[in-house]
Amino acid sequence: MSTATAFDYSTRHEPVSDLFRWPRTEQEWDQYRLSPEQVAFFHTNGYLPKIRILTSEQVEFLRSELAELMQPEHPGRELWYEYHSNESGDPNNVLFHALGAWRLRPGLHDILWSPAFVMAASQLLGGSVRFWHDQLFCKPARHGGVVAWHQDYSYWTRTKPMNHLTCWIGLDKSTVDNGCVQYVPGSQNWDLLPITGLAGDMAAIRKVLNDEQWAQLQNPVPCEMDAGEGVFHHPLMVHGSQANRTDIPRRAIVLNAFRDGTISDSDEPLLAGVPPIPRSQKMQGQFFPLLFEPKPGGSC
Repeated sequence: MSTATAFDYSTRHEPVSDLFRWPRTEQEWDQYRLSPEQVAFFHTNGYLPKIRILTSEQVEFLRSELAELMQPEHPGRELWYEYHSNESGDPNNVLFHALGAWRLRPGLHDILWSPAFVMAASQLLGGSVRFWHDQLFCKPARHGGVVAWHQDYSYWTRTKPMNHLTCWIGLDKSTVDNGCVQYVPGSQNWDLLPITGLAGDMAAIRKVLNDEQWAQLQNPVPCEMDAGEGVFHHPLMVHGSQANRTDIPRRAIVLNAFRDGTISDSDEPLLAGVPPIPRSQKMQGQFFPLLFEPKPGGSC
């Protein structure tokens, strides 16, 4: 059994492969630019679905890298911030969840510089985009578990201000039946909620909601998408996903970013194994690279 240490791609703050082509002109960037209507939809509803992030070829390449990383004894396992082969603990409701894949494989590193991702993120954040961390969420066929209702920023209060953004990217077609992401439109205007758990009880959030909020939660909007499409959402957007009982897996990459200038609000490590950034200091350095910086009057 190999015990080799993988190269740590966090030391590279630019694409290391040719999986994604970086546009060279304003005209080339235009194909990735969100319309004013899309930006307005995001700010009104708290999410923006069905944005094409990956080609079919890129999806296949990333699936192959993911398959390697789902084998527990893969090289580089010491680089993960978190690694849960089944965060639920229930073999009948499996939720693979891991943070830090960008450090382990070239494709999962380079997706941070996907032109469609960085352009949309810059428009929705209103400025330069800096990386926070990635996540893998995988539900196997027939016995895939849930991701319980939650707000992302409930887990991120060690950074401030709340200039964060999440992009969920499917590596499979996601449907209601196999556990697509579902949203409560407008919940980005709710107050910050306490953490009530990520894998297990979909109803756990009830104890921190008032009756009106609970009533809204009864009619979530499912976000069904094709493989390679992504959905962006606000850090206070309440979202979750049901179990997968179909014959196809539901695998996803999640990219979390924030606007450049966000600062640390903790003297403790912000991610496992990452040196602390002192409170009130800017989030930057090896583990929080700058991904995209729009130029005045331009985009590249």
